[in-house]
Amino acid sequence: MKKQSRTLNHLAVLIPTLLMMYTCQAMISPSNLHPLILVPGNGGNQLEARLTSAYEPPSLFCNRWYPICKNKDGWFRLWFDPSVLLAPFTKCFAHCMTLYYDPQIDDYHNAPGVQTRVPRFGSTQSLLYLDPHLKEITGYMSPLVGSLEEIGYENGKTLFGAPYDFRYGLAAEGHPTQVGSKYLEDLKALIENASSSNGGKPVILVSHSLGGLFVLQLLNRNPLSWRQSFVKHFIAISAPWGGTVEEMLTFASGYSLGVPLVEPLLVRGEQRSSESNLWLMPNPNMFGRERALVITPNDNYTAYDIPEFLNDIGFPQGVYPYKARILPLMDRNQLAAPGVPISCVIGSGVRTPETLFYGPNGFDEQPEIVYGDGDGTVNMASLLGLESLWSDFKNQTLRVIKIGGASHTQILKDEGALSEIVREISSINSQLSFEK
Repeated sequence: MKKQSRTLNHLAVLIPTLLMMYTCQAMISPSNLHPLILVPGNGGNQLEARLTSAYEPPSLFCNRWYPICKNKDGWFRLWFDPSVLLAPFTKCFAHCMTLYYDPQIDDYHNAPGVQTRVPRFGSTQSLLYLDPHLKEITGYMSPLVGSLEEIGYENGKTLFGAPYDFRYGLAAEGHPTQVGSKYLEDLKALIENASSSNGGKPVILVSHSLGGLFVLQLLNRNPLSWRQSFVKHFIAISAPWGGTVEEMLTFASGYSLGVPLVEPLLVRGEQRSSESNLWLMPNPNMFGRERALVITPNDNYTAYDIPEFLNDIGFPQGVYPYKARILPLMDRNQLAAPGVPISCVIGSGVRTPETLFYGPNGFDEQPEIVYGDGDGTVNMASLLGLESLWSDFKNQTLRVIKIGGASHTQILKDEGALSEIVREISSINSQLSFEK
């Protein structure tokens, strides 16, 4: 009887508490929502370009036929352009997308004569579809935005987008990153303005993939007082905290991202030139020294052997930027806990490249792949990287939400995954009733 009485007493306390939490969550009005900013992943927003008189096309075909469409001022959609599916246009596209590292200025820049811009910063519009004329096949954050609108969020008022030129990345202290640093400044200003226009409420940051790395850097590059004043919560979806083995495949042999008709070798040079791709190489602190990630007849490469790997695949010009600019970003101190509550939403149970086997014909052929756990793109060691790095941090709130069977990008479209994400956002908003 005593045990039963204690159980009834516990229920008597628990049930009203649960009802109160549910009621508070259900009663949250749009005016009480924390402003929310979406930060996309690599390739997750539209990118526009314009060619000046200084541009030298790689072929007569490109000179005559590319781009197919442009506006009266010469601007055209560089990403995503469906003409990339056709081999002659693939070469034109890749040439315009290629970045160049200049050792004299220690920074990256576009090809001569290529100007690029990111449309509609601050809005979610360029995150919804990579090509608004092909909504069915280029949809990206449209389902997530729709789900957020259903609970009261409104674009430009409580809901904002932070697109960026995803080819560029960031670099360690002492190395300039004109484009990446400007993006962090713009994102910081957007956070402050979103908060100010919503009665001073701190914002919820929701990132996907590479966007999580940018957000974490932004947080750690600003004072704790600023973070606690302007950031309510950080939700990182599919964040590759420690890079991916798939990135080594991209650098070695090119990767078509599953897009039909695209020959990987035609885009390999452009992909190698991307500063952000170099940032996504496997982090030694998370993948370790023992695991061979790439195996060839002559050499094996772990996450500690990336410089040798870059040299051996025929990309020696990537060695210095990697060692000087990127590798320090992978240090534990650069991935420090920011003191802002973080939720990691990740997919699991999806076959993910874990080891690449190359034969005697070298890196110009696609490898045999051994698969492990992850979200199909990011390995589990990387998705859970912050758990291991921050195990000793007592003042950092970190919650991991695993969604079985959700792939890297499908997690933004799957109904079950979207429900989990929106539930987490609703829970954060419900805290307004208890926390001021």
